Amino acid sequence: MAAMADVRTAHTSELSPAELAAIRSLLDDAFEGDFSDDDWDHTVGGMHALVHEDGELVGHGSLVQRRLLHAGRALRTGYVEAVAVRADRRRRGVASAVMEALERVLRDGCYELGALGAADEAVPLYEGRGWRQWQGPTSVLAPAGIERTAEEDGGIYVLPYVAVDLDGELVCDWRPGDAW
Repeated sequence: MAAMADVRTAHTSELSPAELAAIRSLLDDAFEGDFSDDDWDHTVGGMHALVHEDGELVGHGSLVQRRLLHAGRALRTGYVEAVAVRADRRRRGVASAVMEALERVLRDGCYELGALGAADEAVPLYEGRGWRQWQGPTSVLAPAGIERTAEEDGGIYVLPYVAVDLDGELVCDWRPGDAW
């Protein structure tokens, strides 16, 4: 990563309107217009890792608290959202810096589990950092009860701090937009 990079963590409440606008702009660009208002809602309300180079935002990720159900337990989970790097700064360690900062919050935040939904191109990053693919079925606790999310099977990665059975069922809490 460039020598002029600065990594900062901050809660959503500590970010100015201008910083939030810069994050949303980065996410809209990085996801090529496929970042919805629901995705934005999932991004805020937790801790953010921000990477700036020469005063410009070039990388972002956030960690929000969720409850995931597994083996009869509700696990306090730090869920990673909205990891993005500006196109001209990719493959330079920015995403690793974002994840390092978020993982520090996970370790220090009394979470039992870290979890995320991984895009195919990001799998090497997460696996290289010790995240493990969830092998079992995934579901969502929807308003009408537990519903399978088979399309998410194989795309969920976890960083466990308690014993989990990676082949067991994992159920996320419901929210508008993408469940995972």
